[in-house]
Amino acid sequence: MKVTQHIEAAKGETLFSFEIIPPQKGKSIQELYDNIDPLMEFKPPFIDVTTSREEYIYIDKGNGLLDKKLTRMRPGTLGICASIKHKYTVDTVPHLLCGGFTKEETEYMLVDCHYLGIDNVMALRGDAMKHEQSFVPKEGGNNFAVDLVKQINELNCGKYLHDVMDIDNKANFCIGVAGYPEKHLESPSLISDLKRLKEKVEAGADYVVTQMFFDNAKYFEFVAKAREMGITVPIIPGIKPIAVERHLQVLPQIFRIDLPEDLIHAVDQCKNNAGIKQVGIEWAIQQSLELKAAGVPVLHYYSMGKSENIRQIASKVF
Repeated sequence: MKVTQHIEAAKGETLFSFEIIPPQKGKSIQELYDNIDPLMEFKPPFIDVTTSREEYIYIDKGNGLLDKKLTRMRPGTLGICASIKHKYTVDTVPHLLCGGFTKEETEYMLVDCHYLGIDNVMALRGDAMKHEQSFVPKEGGNNFAVDLVKQINELNCGKYLHDVMDIDNKANFCIGVAGYPEKHLESPSLISDLKRLKEKVEAGADYVVTQMFFDNAKYFEFVAKAREMGITVPIIPGIKPIAVERHLQVLPQIFRIDLPEDLIHAVDQCKNNAGIKQVGIEWAIQQSLELKAAGVPVLHYYSMGKSENIRQIASKVF
């Protein structure tokens, strides 16, 4: 079932969803299940599964020599989606990236998703590799998220990269894309960023999930400006609770977002990470209640594979 269909079926009721990351290679999927289990009582209609792009590692060959190898530390997105779908009877949303994947690899992933009965995908450009100053497209891959949306939409129409097929069993993916209430870090302005978002919607995107934010006013302003620009698809707010002190530095640095002074002050007053985690939970509860009262279609939580704080938040909101 499509994300948009779940939203329509809810008839104005705010839904609960969350996002997980695959375990590192060599780790058991059971740990992931242990963190999903406590959240199933809130009846998520869909669960997102992230995709990690490639990175370089250096293997010691001895004699002071290093061998540079390309690897993925967290593969398995599609396998995890299929496993969760089977175990919990819930829809899953695999993330597709431009970075690190050719168009052919993307097409094969989409074909596999179609075979598995996966109806939704999230189309993202992806970040630059750790050694890169800025994002560099993979040779033979999509340059921007809008290009990826176009490829998915063309496959929905039976148009493959090298074939156009008259087939009865066409894919019909519901396509999600990212939105940035405080603008993408590479965009010169919020309006410029919204223009890029509108291009993605016009190319076939069906809904938007926002990057994390900690001031609801920025989400409401973002939605208002998007509607003024003619973007009518559902815009789902993404929520990330603060959990440790270093989030005060890391989140603004990585995501170019602002943290409210009241939140910073509350974290500064904490004596340990347990206190900071509780501050993050309480802040996210208040965010969620206000957003729910405003009638947002879904509250989408970035769990990073850990569920206890999300469970505490959801228990007060749903």
